[in-house]
Amino acid sequence: MTPALDPRARDRMLIEAGLTLAAELDLDAVLQRIVELACDITGARYGALGVLGPDRRIERFITTGISDDERAVIGDPPTGHGILGVLIEREQPLRLRDLTKDPRSVGFPPNHPPMRSLLGAPVRALGRVFGNIYLTDTKHGEEFTEDDEAALVVLATQAGVAIENARLVRDIEQAQQQLRRLEVLDERERIATELHDGVVQSLFAVGMALQGAAALADDQVVATRLENAVEDIDRVIRDIRNYIFGLRPGILADRHLDEAIRELAAETTERTGVLTVVDVDETVAAELASRAGDVIQLVREGLSNVGKHAQAATAGVRLRRAADGGAELEIDDDGHGFDVGAPRDGMGLANLERRVEVMGGTLMIVSDPTTGTTVTARWRG
Repeated sequence: MTPALDPRARDRMLIEAGLTLAAELDLDAVLQRIVELACDITGARYGALGVLGPDRRIERFITTGISDDERAVIGDPPTGHGILGVLIEREQPLRLRDLTKDPRSVGFPPNHPPMRSLLGAPVRALGRVFGNIYLTDTKHGEEFTEDDEAALVVLATQAGVAIENARLVRDIEQAQQQLRRLEVLDERERIATELHDGVVQSLFAVGMALQGAAALADDQVVATRLENAVEDIDRVIRDIRNYIFGLRPGILADRHLDEAIRELAAETTERTGVLTVVDVDETVAAELASRAGDVIQLVREGLSNVGKHAQAATAGVRLRRAADGGAELEIDDDGHGFDVGAPRDGMGLANLERRVEVMGGTLMIVSDPTTGTTVTARWRG
């Protein structure tokens, strides 16, 4: 039987635990370390940290003392019923000699290791209960003591500070990434504006001048050459506008996702002549706000493919609720379809597939030479 910890040894462990947690800045690593340190300091055989979601149910359950195989046969992790729920509701430390005899216990699922003594304490971060530490069964075979409870409360306080630090570092890193992204977007927007307001307008003026010269030319050969030059300039202007279309992710700068999709569709209609109709579920669009830039790029690439390859009269963009409760983005056209199984070099569909995969979704492509193409991206609920 493992002896209980000496009080002085426990004090040293608490000091070392505070230093260890303060030095760790990765949130997932902090959460796992909290559980391990709680077991070390109290001599617990099993430990867990239940992270609470917005509904105050357990949304993550980090454990130690149980192997991956044992967790697999137990089944789904708990959500906060029974004794676990008592700690969630009380938001105070809880110590039980035998949890199986407590009337609030709902028992264990099949294949769960037997557990009796319990010690728990809430972890507070940013002014609210972030989660709860649950410890069961001491290695020395006795129930948890008042000293164990006091030590766990100290560790829970240290854990709350460490979680705040880790979350702050994560938020700072995300903010830095967003700033870098905005800097890139601003630069691309500037280049696109200069191309449109400078180069395109100059080319348009040259084209108009050449067109006027062709009308005044007495020599038919010269007139034909001038008209051909005007057509070449028009083609260059279309190419530059296509390039600008790809450069302008700043469309989201001051718009919601649904507004940005509608503006993108309007630009497509103006640029290609393909009448583009939009149907957006605003609730779904709001849920995808954190991924709005990726969604816009999907719409942009999908409509670009329609304009380049489909020879369509109309196209549609639909963002709606999927059957499984997730989100579904559909882009279709009534143009010339293609063989989905054939090589697709140059059609941009590989980019769509990669982008959807990175976003954690799936992409389905259906195409027919007579009815057009439908591209559907789905993300689970």
